[in-house]
Amino acid sequence: MIKIAEAINSFAREAEQTNVQLEEPIFVLTSSQIQKLIIRTILEATEPLIKRIDALEVITAHQDKKIAALEATQDIQGENQFIQLRLIADLRKDKEPQPLQKDRGEILRALIAANGGKMLAKEARQKMHLDRATFSRLLPKMKYYIEVRPYHLKKNQKLLVLKSKLVELNNQQD
Repeated sequence: MIKIAEAINSFAREAEQTNVQLEEPIFVLTSSQIQKLIIRTILEATEPLIKRIDALEVITAHQDKKIAALEATQDIQGENQFIQLRLIADLRKDKEPQPLQKDRGEILRALIAANGGKMLAKEARQKMHLDRATFSRLLPKMKYYIEVRPYHLKKNQKLLVLKSKLVELNNQQD
């Protein structure tokens, strides 16, 4: 369209310079010739735009594929995160004392407190009537309340000691 307007303007300027009256036909074109001329000019003017639109459509299609792949990855990551959170919760649940272990832990703390805050692990296990495996699973659960040390007279034996703040609290309650 711009080229058509430029052509008409240049034609008008030339007509003015040659003192030709615009009412007189300079050359005669048929309607089909004018139509072909207009169509060719419009096609030449719009060809770069059509190429640009085609290139943008290819880019958009490529980006749509990338977005679909990212959404699929995000869904998988969400599922994995849910599984990880569930596993972490299960691990934390295993580290917390179970109801029976809580009772046994309280019994063990009371037993050690009754012995002055220190007691051999073997004696405590025997007094609580627990097997070695059960007692060894109980001790890590009680790490905030009871400290396990090697016995200074026999290094192969373990000494259970109430942690200091709890010993003071038990002595205050008695």
